[in-house]
Amino acid sequence: MAKQNNDQPTGVRGPGGPPPIPPKAPGKAAGRPASSGKPSKPSGPAKLSNPSSPTRSAFETKSYPLLVTLQRVPRWVMVVLPAALLFLGLIQTGGLAWLGGILLLLVAVFLAWLLVLSWPALTMGSRTVRLITVVAVVGIAVFKFMGRI
Repeated sequence: MAKQNNDQPTGVRGPGGPPPIPPKAPGKAAGRPASSGKPSKPSGPAKLSNPSSPTRSAFETKSYPLLVTLQRVPRWVMVVLPAALLFLGLIQTGGLAWLGGILLLLVAVFLAWLLVLSWPALTMGSRTVRLITVVAVVGIAVFKFMGRI
């Protein structure tokens, strides 16, 4: 069994991968950037974005408490809950199709809210795909209400 060198990362570095880690100098502390001598600014509440309108600013301000609350929830809940609502909304047929429509509208509202909040940070392709997803969920919900699905 060969002895493994713990200073070098394991695995294969493919093309375009991260550059190899240079060997550590014996006198420097690892992982600490050089200080410029200036004290760092205290971190206050982060600004959510550079709003282009008062409406967007008001929307972000009203969404901030909910975002903070959602951040406290375990991450798996934020994946499982919308997926469960989507699944339950899609399988409701017959006399309970209206309930499926309501569940799908809840998922669509949540996705649309996230889309609006992340809109400035998204590329045009990401915006398009997310918008199509929201429109598709709303469309399926409408068909559920009409009794066609």
